[in-house]
Order: sequence, then C-alpha cells, then structure tokens
Amino acid sequence: MGTEGIVGVARADTPDGEVALRRRDGVLELIVNGAFAMDSLEVSTEVRLASEALARHTAPGRVLIGGLGLGFTTRAVLADSRVGLVEVVERAAPLVQWARAGLVPELAGLEGERCRLLVGDIGEVLLGCAGSAGGWDLVLLDVDNGPGFLIHEGNARLYGVPLLRAARDRLEPGGQLVIWSSHVAPDLLAALQEAGACPQEAAEEIIEVTRQGRLLRYALYRLTAIWSRN
Repeated sequence: MGTEGIVGVARADTPDGEVALRRRDGVLELIVNGAFAMDSLEVSTEVRLASEALARHTAPGRVLIGGLGLGFTTRAVLADSRVGLVEVVERAAPLVQWARAGLVPELAGLEGERCRLLVGDIGEVLLGCAGSAGGWDLVLLDVDNGPGFLIHEGNARLYGVPLLRAARDRLEPGGQLVIWSSHVAPDLLAALQEAGACPQEAAEEIIEVTRQGRLLRYALYRLTAIWSRN
C-alpha cells in the first residue's frame, strides 16, 4: 500500500507504543501500536454497537464505554436522550487529550455534563480497582479488533471468564455487557455463557458489512444480567 494522499495529523508515544491519527484521502485513521484500529470511512459497526444495546434496554441511564476510538460509539450513545451519563475509559492518554482539544472534528465536543473521558485500563474499572463504583445499565467494549486480534496483549484478560463475570456482576439488573469483534469468536461466546448466571444470558449477533467490494462478517457478543447470582 502506497503512502499517496496520507497526511499525519498527530502522533505520540505511550507506555504501550505509539498512537497516531492520520488522514488518507480525507479519511481519518487511528493507528495504535503500529496496528490499524479504525477509520472514519465505515463506522456502521461502531454505531451499531451502541444502537443495538440501547434498543434492548428500557432505561439506559448509565453507560460505560471501553475504548474511545474516533468517538463514533460515544456520539451514538449521547444521541439517546435517555442516557444521563456516559463514562469512556481510554488507555491512550494522547487520544483523550486530542479529543479535549478538539484536534479533529470527529473527536471534538464529546466531553460535557453527560460525558466523562477517563484515561485508564477498562479491565481495572470492571474489576472495581479504578474509576466509578459500577451500577451500569450498559457496558460497551470496543478496545481491540476482537479477542483474536488484540491491539494490546494485556487486553486478552478482557475476554476471559473472571473479568467477564466481574463485569456482569457490576451491571444493574437487566443491564448488558456488549462486546464488538471483527470476527466470529466462538470461544468468547462460550466464556460469556460460563460467566453468566445461566447460559441463556449470553448471545451472539453476526453483522455483515460490505466494504470496498468485500463482504465482512463482524459480531456483537452480549451478556445480559437477567438474574441475580444471589
């Protein structure tokens, strides 16, 4: 792939590697640790992560999002007037700084009375070791390209039973944990079934998207806190 039409917007080093924004023929791209994370050309799956979760909850007052990305999931959540507070946990501090500075239109104007951008590890938040006290109606995770294509190796624990169970236990009754994946991940579905109070709490939804003439199959994985563990 050539470099024609690529313009660097911003880059910074972090303890986990480089994070960078660039435009390719006008399309904004996010590169994390040398890996392509997402761009602004096709954002339907990022939006659908939010819309599918919101449609399945009658009162999604508090929402936790793991991964800021380019802000499309967060913006879609904020568009729902039922949401009173969105907390976005992003590992890369520069990305949060660029959003606060309004460096690019895609990230500008997110933080406000209904939205907090937090620098941190979403795993630590879900375990109760950092961030707010929990009690979320929705938890949306989009921090990798799925469990089989990790951007940070340390994120592997996010898809294991102990952390999935911890996330489930910090949901309000009827709350949902929803995970985006760039591929079908049967092992993740099995882990969610084990993490739930019963296997019926876990579900898989396949999403087909045509991008640049190619048919791609993404997936959403859901864990709903139907019953209490007590």
